Parts: sequence; C-alpha cells; structure tokens
Amino acid sequence: MKIAFVICAALLATSLAPAQTPAPIVVQAAAPAAVTPVAPQKPIVDSAAAMKAILGMKAANEEILKKQAAALQQLDELQKAVEQLRIYSKRG
Repeated sequence: MKIAFVICAALLATSLAPAQTPAPIVVQAAAPAAVTPVAPQKPIVDSAAAMKAILGMKAANEEILKKQAAALQQLDELQKAVEQLRIYSKRG
C-alpha cells in the first residue's frame, strides 16, 4: 500500500511540475550561391553553315521522334496485353 501511495505521489508531482520550454534554435540564412557567368556562344555568321546546323538538328530530332514513336507503340502493346491478362485472370 505504501508503494502504491509513493508511486501515485511521484506521478502526481511530475504531472504538476511546470514543463521546461526548450531554448529557441536560431538558424543562420544560407549565403546565396555564387553565379558564374557563362561565356556567350560564338554566333554563326555564315548562313550556309547556319542552315547546315539547323538541318543537322532537324535530322536528330526526327530520329528521336521515331524512337519515341516506337517506344510508344511497344507501351501500347504491353498495355493491351496487361488488359487481356486482367480479363483472363478474372474469369479463372
């Protein structure tokens, strides 16, 4: 009985004791990152060279578009196969 009284008194004393608030934490602001200037690209003066560069970019873009179309087609086929598997799995 004395042990229960001591435990209850200890719990009551700790619950009534004022809680200590933690000290505020001050965080310094980060310094802004140093921006390194980028050297401007040398402009293409020759129109023939500019046209050649543009045609090269166009050809590269067409190749990328072909690869993306093929990947999209494969994804569509996979999606159809998954849908068929779902239908078959519901039947069985």
